[in-house]
Amino acid sequence: MRKEVVKNGDHLGVKRADLPTPCLLLDRDQLDCNLRNMQKIVASHGKQLRAHAKTHKCSRLAARQIACGAVGICAAKASEARGLIAAGIRGVLLTSPAITAYAQQLVVECAEIDPGFAVTLDDLGNADGLAAKFASRNRRLRCLLDVDANFGRTGIPLTNFRAFAEAAICIPGLEIVGVQAYAGHVQHIADFAERREVNRRASDVGVRAFEILKELGVNQPIFSVGGTGSHMFDVNRPEVTEIQAGSYALMDAEYLAISSAESRLCFDDFPPALTLLTTVVSANQPAFVTVDAGLKALYRDGATPIVVEPGLQYDWFGDEFGKISGDPASLPRLGEQLSLVVSHCDPTVNLFDQFFVIEDGVVVDVWPIDLRGCSQ
Repeated sequence: MRKEVVKNGDHLGVKRADLPTPCLLLDRDQLDCNLRNMQKIVASHGKQLRAHAKTHKCSRLAARQIACGAVGICAAKASEARGLIAAGIRGVLLTSPAITAYAQQLVVECAEIDPGFAVTLDDLGNADGLAAKFASRNRRLRCLLDVDANFGRTGIPLTNFRAFAEAAICIPGLEIVGVQAYAGHVQHIADFAERREVNRRASDVGVRAFEILKELGVNQPIFSVGGTGSHMFDVNRPEVTEIQAGSYALMDAEYLAISSAESRLCFDDFPPALTLLTTVVSANQPAFVTVDAGLKALYRDGATPIVVEPGLQYDWFGDEFGKISGDPASLPRLGEQLSLVVSHCDPTVNLFDQFFVIEDGVVVDVWPIDLRGCSQ
């Protein structure tokens, strides 16, 4: 079993400048502001929020989202779902297929504890296998049918959706409660108008699947869609019942690079609550300094990390190191610390054991990233 690097109380009251680096910082005030803002947007349109935990991998943060008004929490993997439920979270939706025997056993365990637990399905053979585990117990597993919303990854093609739904509804051991239509390809389209149009086409697919379920007699089906980059469009679809946004809580450089309704230059609806603290460990070169945050601390696929301190740029410099460049007269000195908005929050968070929760430059809490490594 992995030994926890930092116990919850070890750094309480420690100033930010005295923390070991690289490490993840959560600005508590900004985090709470982001949680409230998304909840307000969703609720003002008569929708519910089922926030996605794949972003933060932290049951403490998931509980905070529930306390703020989220109807439940999404999990990308069965082991994530089990971890959330073990921590007391209820209303968990597993958004990816549970195919392996191990994942299916976790589904059984999750459903035994969480009465609101549900899975997504896109294959009838898999549906039969899961259903048998519940029918033998004279129980039913709550399921959303996953329709391919032009993403081309998982999901039932719309042309096959009616036949699939008709068959799934008749399988003993299953209770079909709704449809999932996740448009992951939409979320990071930079141009606002283009993102809105691509999302409209994806949403049209989901709406048709939702209508089919209603035609087949599913009573008040759930229609679960969206993410941080499309929530502003999804809340305006009358059929949508819940939004699956996740990154809004933390934010990253990849999301900041897309446009919003108000700005073509930056998506500033949810300012970053997450930063990575890094230290200058070498300052021998005239044009740059070296920091202790490289590929092992920052996920590379996505945007380039943004240096919060003005006039400086980050670049990749190996597994252990990063390069900070800028005006040579303004470069930080050896031992100085810098804050980075991370490239892509989800996989970056998965590299660390804890968040240091900061208020006024002081650690007020330490939240274990207890779902780290839950990739099964």
